[in-house]
Amino acid sequence: MMKREKGPRIRKVPAGDNRDRLVCPDCDYVAYENPKVVVGVVATWESRILMCKRAIEPRRGHWTLPAGFMEVGESPEQGAAREAWEEARAQLEIIDLLALYSLRHISQLQLFYRARLLSPDVSAGPESEEVGLFDFDRLPAAELAFPSVHWAIQHFQQVQGADAFPPFGNPPGGRGEMHGGSHSV
Repeated sequence: MMKREKGPRIRKVPAGDNRDRLVCPDCDYVAYENPKVVVGVVATWESRILMCKRAIEPRRGHWTLPAGFMEVGESPEQGAAREAWEEARAQLEIIDLLALYSLRHISQLQLFYRARLLSPDVSAGPESEEVGLFDFDRLPAAELAFPSVHWAIQHFQQVQGADAFPPFGNPPGGRGEMHGGSHSV
């Protein structure tokens, strides 16, 4: 006996919509494909910034800020703090929203927060090869994993010590696409 496919499996523009969607032909259920939300932190202890060397793809072996996908049922701030714990065993206090980056080519919305470490005691979690606290003039700039890491560090430096500021967005021309080579800070 042949098993019949079920669920959303054809692409069409549903009634009342204007975009091609994945739809179930049996009941017209629409499976909306929405951007993923990434949350992260620029966390500091005194004048040093927390960085993680990735133990997973993409960009294994490159340095990044603690960040990852937000989970269902958590606030962006909770997600950013959870990611810092998972990747660097870092306990921290979220201060404020630093930036919101739109990476349309990979359907991501990335939120980075300024954060203060509650202790300098950090260690690699399962997604990190190593972690470290770096002076800004000693960051592994040639080995940064993603353009948004570069942006967040630059934006953090621009508002260091500021009590209030509007959150940053993508820099002019910044779409976040990887073009090979390194990204300097």
